[in-house]
Amino acid sequence: MSVCTKLITNSATLISGGESLQIAVSGGKGGTGKSTVATNLAVALRKIGVRLTLADLDVEAPNDHILLGVELANEEPVNQFMPRFDYSKCTKCRKCAEVCEEHAIVTLKDGTPFLMPTLCSGCRACEIVCPVPGAIQEAFRVIGHTYVTPTPYGFTLVTGKLREGEERSMPLVVAAKKRAEEVREGLLMVDTAAGTGNTVSKAVEGSKLLIAVTEPTPLGIHDTELILQLGKLMKIPTWVVVNRSDLGDVGKVRELAEKYGAEIVAEIPYSENIVKSYVEGKPIALTDYPEAEIFKGLAERVAEFLGGGA
Repeated sequence: MSVCTKLITNSATLISGGESLQIAVSGGKGGTGKSTVATNLAVALRKIGVRLTLADLDVEAPNDHILLGVELANEEPVNQFMPRFDYSKCTKCRKCAEVCEEHAIVTLKDGTPFLMPTLCSGCRACEIVCPVPGAIQEAFRVIGHTYVTPTPYGFTLVTGKLREGEERSMPLVVAAKKRAEEVREGLLMVDTAAGTGNTVSKAVEGSKLLIAVTEPTPLGIHDTELILQLGKLMKIPTWVVVNRSDLGDVGKVRELAEKYGAEIVAEIPYSENIVKSYVEGKPIALTDYPEAEIFKGLAERVAEFLGGGA
């Protein structure tokens, strides 16, 4: 049985048994080419026969659909709870304001409560402590949308997109990941936001492998250490992909990877061919450019890792 066939078989078995295969592509610093690696790796994996679903969980700036040349489809709103006060029942006890950690509820001198919607986290603490049934009623506001988009490359793209001006991205990351798990076929591959905040850790959660994309610059190396620390903390095997590898000191990245027990699995030099592939609207993994072989090799390593270790 080939490695790819074994991975497909293992994926189907694990999913039917309530467990699933997931990998994550992340990177501490923004702009390192994380989405480029994620989309081309997805294309390369599908090309060698691995069934997968790609989830773009960088909800504040999702761009996988742009790199894949597809229009977002099958939009669904993501709602967040917010309280609505029935002033005919409110006793003006101020308990709702006192319990609100976000200070989203303010009261007048007589205790009349008012809500500042943009500060509300939807935690429902106010609803829980209110002593009068019906004084706080359910209301909702749309904080963003999720999308399920078929691609011409044989896999589905699930995207989360936060509404402009919204400050809380976690609920949308959770909703987008849940929708991805509902429609998934085979391997679930998540593309996270930059940084190492709670939305990144939530996206990475459950992964069998973390691929950290970096560049050999001072800022890139600094932020790579943060994502390697996150991988170690979450006990997830971590690989490193060095993008624009000829524009800095790869040796320092290698030292950092060794420090955290990670492995550099690919080095991608600065390439005009990748820029050309953007202009052509075609993933470089499907071109005849030499860089396509890098993603093919990375895809085969991922398939071997998951197929052999599942």
